[in-house]
Amino acid sequence: MKKIFRFAIKNIFIFLFPLSVFSFLSCGNSSPVVIWTDRPEIVSYVEFFNVAQNKAKAVVVYKEKLASALPPAKDEQNPDIVIGSFLRNSRIKKNFSSLDRVFGRSKINPSSIYAPLLEYGKVGGTQYLIPVSFNIPTMIFAQKNHDLIAENMLIDSDTIRDSAAGFNQKSEHEVFVKMGYAPSWNANFLFHVAKMNGIEFTEKGNIFSWNTDSLNSTIAYIKNWSRNKNGGTAAEQDFSFKYLYAPAHKLVNSDRCLFAYIKSDDFFNIPGEQTENIAFHWLGKDGKIFVNDDMTSLGLYRKSKNTRAACDFVTWFFSESTQKNLIDRAMRMNLDTQTFGICSGFSSIKSVNERVFPSSYKILLGKMPEESSLVAPLPLPSRWESLKERVIIPYLSEATDTDSTTAIKSIDERIATWRNQFN
Repeated sequence: MKKIFRFAIKNIFIFLFPLSVFSFLSCGNSSPVVIWTDRPEIVSYVEFFNVAQNKAKAVVVYKEKLASALPPAKDEQNPDIVIGSFLRNSRIKKNFSSLDRVFGRSKINPSSIYAPLLEYGKVGGTQYLIPVSFNIPTMIFAQKNHDLIAENMLIDSDTIRDSAAGFNQKSEHEVFVKMGYAPSWNANFLFHVAKMNGIEFTEKGNIFSWNTDSLNSTIAYIKNWSRNKNGGTAAEQDFSFKYLYAPAHKLVNSDRCLFAYIKSDDFFNIPGEQTENIAFHWLGKDGKIFVNDDMTSLGLYRKSKNTRAACDFVTWFFSESTQKNLIDRAMRMNLDTQTFGICSGFSSIKSVNERVFPSSYKILLGKMPEESSLVAPLPLPSRWESLKERVIIPYLSEATDTDSTTAIKSIDERIATWRNQFN
């Protein structure tokens, strides 16, 4: 559904952009603010901006691979604002201008934004990006099983492993009929465990580097979990094939498993009546929660010719009252079936999460993590999603398989294959 929605939005942008520019110019107005984005929600926000004030107007251009689209082609009009994922890389200073003018004159108070996320957009003390929204890894479980799990807002992989093992149950034929949780069930769970264990994936040229010792210790940790608690990867996958075919929030109410991993935006997009009996903890370690890599950020394009109007949009957008109106509007229009919160995530503005979100998403009351617990992603290559999908995830899945008898390709070998096929 989301892919269909994005495809439709993309084609709407392509059709409307030239007409919108012509309309503004023909009416004698100054040039509109051109926003490049990979977030479909921005079109609704711009529509609201254009009717909410008369200082500036904006138009949106959709870029599916936004981070790779900069700099613009010679025949393209330069953007004024760029909003999307994976903008923090080695080209940040070439692509974006300083945001000092936005934070100056009390337009935006830096202390209103989560400090660890704000630091993500800095280079050499200069702010080039402002975080817009973020998501965090989430473990859900049935409220009726709350007593089986330690009371805490955060839950680490050791607690998941031990609590899940206590939930396991076998039939008289020694076949699992209940399994609390298995690391092989979700590749993104494996990835987050690796991040929590200090693997530190980060940009290196047009690919990435990593901590080999942390990678090896993570693989050993996962294998020990699968083998010692669940009888091995084959048993985990056999159980998954037999029983785990429903959505995550239904699985944990089925009494077949204790936990399910889910992205926070996917969880909070589930209609409220379907999560009435669901509880959740944020996945973290040592009091730290690693924000998902696709955090959305905003930057002013370095070659923008419309900086003043662009700053007007940024100032308007990064206010509690504006974001409250955007969330309320989405709820009234039933847009939340496609997007959670701000740009399908938590807002980077602390007060929005603390005061606005709980009124719209009751399950979040008293559950927002502390500012100091958030860990922003490291700088990542513009093709990170492709590298993660085709290199890292397959490697982690195969390397942690306790029952595999075949040699597996190393990460370096997979990167070489990726370069030949997809770069």
